[in-house]
Amino acid sequence: MITARVCFVCSGNICRSPTAEVVLRRLAEDAGWGERLVLDSAGMGDWHAGHDMDARSRATLDAAGYSCSRHTAKQFTSADFATRDVVVALDRGHRDALWWLAAETSDVAGARAKIVLLRSFDATAGDDLDVPDPYFGGNTGFADVLAQLERGCAGLLTHLLQRSALA
Repeated sequence: MITARVCFVCSGNICRSPTAEVVLRRLAEDAGWGERLVLDSAGMGDWHAGHDMDARSRATLDAAGYSCSRHTAKQFTSADFATRDVVVALDRGHRDALWWLAAETSDVAGARAKIVLLRSFDATAGDDLDVPDPYFGGNTGFADVLAQLERGCAGLLTHLLQRSALA
């Protein structure tokens, strides 16, 4: 039984969003929920469509003990709202872009209700709700992003488990 269909969204779908997808997948499997969540990721833009995950993101995941298969980047479209229960923005810019993209759907309010910021589930985030884009920085940025994604995904999984218990 599927409990939630979750899509992570960042800029180009090669760094933050596929990393978050891998992290939540492992957390869900470790919690015995691997079969109940359908996870994917997408980008707001199409410039990396068809590409694999950034090599630095993959290396960071590998170093942290995660395993991930080849990733194929894709762009999030307004039609994707209909097949997702939760659309997780990695920063406020993505959230805002998703908000406007939801206006292209037949159920604007319903689509907008699906949009959440990942770091809103991270108790350590405070007012800093953006996961920074590590693409133009050094390798340290990827490790920092992974730590933020792990905390945010742990909180998101708790939220999804609680929501399911109430359903």
